[in-house]
Amino acid sequence: MTPDGQRVAVVGAALVRTGADGVRRVLVSRRTDPPHLAGFWEFPGGKVDSGETDAEALVRELREELLLDTAVEDRLGDDLLIGDTAVLRVYLARVLSDGEPALVDHDAHRWLAAHELDDVAWIPVDRPLVDLLRVVLRP
Repeated sequence: MTPDGQRVAVVGAALVRTGADGVRRVLVSRRTDPPHLAGFWEFPGGKVDSGETDAEALVRELREELLLDTAVEDRLGDDLLIGDTAVLRVYLARVLSDGEPALVDHDAHRWLAAHELDDVAWIPVDRPLVDLLRVVLRP
């Protein structure tokens, strides 16, 4: 919770790109901590700092975590509660720079097509968005 009793705002990115094969894929990242979430896959992102918009925070976090420049687009789904202290908002986004995401805060990244979304163990808070994402990734 913030000092004024509000939930901490956390943002995540469903980074989508179309490959040379014409298939749309989303980037997912495997967590290394905290220990009870290590090994689960998530949408990369992080906390919104005081004075930041969700989009500003997400661009900053993705630059820090992935070393990629990105553009934030439409919202994906509703607010998702993280326990009693935080709220997650996930946005569709696209990569503006060339190259692959760096491994800074995660130990692996994967680009998943719609039919591969169930191949990973999703962090529980992100799981409700998978079916919405499946629709976004379809041709």
